[in-house]
Amino acid sequence: MAARLLRGKALTNLFAPSSSPFSKSSFSVQRLISTLVLGEHEGGSIKAQSLSAVVAAKLLGEDNSISMLLAGSGPSVQEAATHAASCHSSISQVIVADSDKFTYPVAEPWAKLVQLIQQKGGYSHIMATSGSFGKNILPRAAALLDVSPITDVIEISGPQLFVRPIYAGNALCTVRYTGSAPCMLTVRSTSFPVPLTSANSKSDAAPISQVDPSTFGEDMVCKSKYLNHTSQDSERPDLGNARIVVTGGRALKSAENFKMIEKLAEKLGAAVGATRAAVDAGFVPNELQVGQTGKIVAPELYMAFGVSGAIQHLAGMRDSKVIVAVNKDADAPIFQVADYGLVGDLFEVIPELLEKLPEKK
Repeated sequence: MAARLLRGKALTNLFAPSSSPFSKSSFSVQRLISTLVLGEHEGGSIKAQSLSAVVAAKLLGEDNSISMLLAGSGPSVQEAATHAASCHSSISQVIVADSDKFTYPVAEPWAKLVQLIQQKGGYSHIMATSGSFGKNILPRAAALLDVSPITDVIEISGPQLFVRPIYAGNALCTVRYTGSAPCMLTVRSTSFPVPLTSANSKSDAAPISQVDPSTFGEDMVCKSKYLNHTSQDSERPDLGNARIVVTGGRALKSAENFKMIEKLAEKLGAAVGATRAAVDAGFVPNELQVGQTGKIVAPELYMAFGVSGAIQHLAGMRDSKVIVAVNKDADAPIFQVADYGLVGDLFEVIPELLEKLPEKK
């Protein structure tokens, strides 16, 4: 049974309207609860995890006014803004910063942008997802705004009351925010799934406001430099949002053997995951790591082969709907959280599965 801790006092704060730096449409007078969601986009579309942040923001209050902030350069960010304006019924405004300074999602200019928008918009909450994007930007922006962020939120009980895991997910802590505005959060996208009826169901597009580029001063010059971005070209679903995840551990012994996991995932239409031990051994790139220091997943089906079940790994997948584990060690910790367990040799089990499973249509 998870432990729950409660501390602090309630926070109340009102916001006065202020002038706007936007060139098209200015902010309306902010309500008591108003949220700025930091949106991720790629290829002209909003990423699914950003819509999960919108779902989480709606839980702050029924009258919450939700704005999504997008930054980038060129046609891609404008296409993403058009998508954001109509992709979810809860989004009331889309704010776009189109500048060469945001060609790449570097934390420093993004943090300054968030500070600028907050100073002019007076939001009660600022929210991002607990991925590399949000974890990179939000703490820096919080430092500029002189507030303490709350990270890895998995449940929202009120405008200032949140639940987050501690001790690698073995306990839950209920936190009451008592700091000054804004309350800044990162939320686990897996804890706030987007209902099918909410996505792509908005008939009227939300207004789009463009940030005036002249408001970006010289103090936005970065001390960091973007080098490159590497990714694997694959038809497999994204690990963070896949319905099925097949994960391999150190027991696979080599990168060549790990290809069995990839073949099984291909047959199931699943994403491939790995433990930290498998990543450290060089079997797969670290972008496939599942766990406390990797990606947090909560698929409908999670299959673990040769995974012992270290506490750090369990923290990244224990919310999966159905967990299936295969391990030679009957005392492996993974069996304590698994819905179905098979004590056996993965080098015998996986080939048998590959033989009996039908080809993916």
